[in-house]
Amino acid sequence: MLKAVILIGGPQKGTRFRPLSFEVPKPLFPVAGVPMLQHHIEACSKLPHMKEILLIGFYQPNEELNRFLSCAQQDYKISIRYLQEYAALGTGGGIYHFRDQILSGSPEAFFVMNADVCSEFPLPEMLDFQKEHGDAYSFVILGTTVLHYVEKPGTFVSDIINCGIYLFTPEIFQHIGEVFQKNQQDMLLYYDEGEEQSNGWHRAEVIRLEQDIFTALAAQGKLYVYKTDRFWSQIKSAGSAIYASRLYLNQYHQTHPEMLATNREGGPKTRGNVYIHPTANIDPTAVLGPNVSIGTGVTIGAGVRVRESIILHGATLQDHSCVLNSIVGWGSTIGKWARVEGTPSDPNPNDPYAKIDSETLFRDGKLTPSITILGCNVNIPSEVIILNSIVLPHKDLNRSFKNQIIL
Repeated sequence: MLKAVILIGGPQKGTRFRPLSFEVPKPLFPVAGVPMLQHHIEACSKLPHMKEILLIGFYQPNEELNRFLSCAQQDYKISIRYLQEYAALGTGGGIYHFRDQILSGSPEAFFVMNADVCSEFPLPEMLDFQKEHGDAYSFVILGTTVLHYVEKPGTFVSDIINCGIYLFTPEIFQHIGEVFQKNQQDMLLYYDEGEEQSNGWHRAEVIRLEQDIFTALAAQGKLYVYKTDRFWSQIKSAGSAIYASRLYLNQYHQTHPEMLATNREGGPKTRGNVYIHPTANIDPTAVLGPNVSIGTGVTIGAGVRVRESIILHGATLQDHSCVLNSIVGWGSTIGKWARVEGTPSDPNPNDPYAKIDSETLFRDGKLTPSITILGCNVNIPSEVIILNSIVLPHKDLNRSFKNQIIL
């Protein structure tokens, strides 16, 4: 029997994902037409003997999260539960805190994955790899190659990075428990020395898999890396969501061809991979693609051009507007002949498995040119240009902007 744990974090995280994370928890942001988390859940549900998927995070349970879980359980016929942390406990602290729920039913092994990764999720291959190389006392992490440049390295520099997807056996909790006990002893030591012990137990339970656990396991020869050459990327910023959408849309050719729009008489012209929700109303003279995702209830007028963009629920793109390398927020309106454009933050276009950099918002005191993001209910008037900008929710703009955050 297998289980899976998806670490979804909480509201204090995802700051690079603002203003989009103001409206929806980041793990529910739609990528290639479905919530980010749904790609993880679908991959897990395909595994034989997968009995339960647990989400761990410190979001307050809300109607949107509950509705998503209920729909996912029905769609994938698998138990899915949300376990709420009382505070941010780190990647290791969260699973240790809920170890009884994870171990309930005695799973032979369980996957742990970060919600903010986009991947083909080679989970069956990781299981086979563990059976070939490991035993109950060894663990597997998914790795992929990435280009590093190091000036005259004095030691070996690996080109493999951690993908944030792990395969553990129950014995992992013994190793996490040792770190927890050490943390507790350290807290007692600080207390004996007269230092402040506020929230001491809480801090003892904050454990990071990557720094606190894996380094020791690797030194003991108990950690194996399964290296994948399939696509993988992090979704740290809004720009990386567009890149992840491209990867998933391309994968739909094999997994969900019905999700990809096709050119039909009376419908819009599509180029490359495009997802259109059935409730969207699109003029047949519009041209969409490549890498475009159109959400529920979107209205797109005559002569509109959309490329490399995500258009969210209820947005309206009026006649002859142009949207390139942008995310248009829920309920936003772009006026006639307006242009909303960003700068793509793509990795090497000649490498299908290139990894996107985690771009910073500012560089040298200036806004880094990146995709343009419109928050929810933003109104762009006719014949206005918005370039390389971030517009916070509920703004009615009256002129053009370039390279600005509009508060």
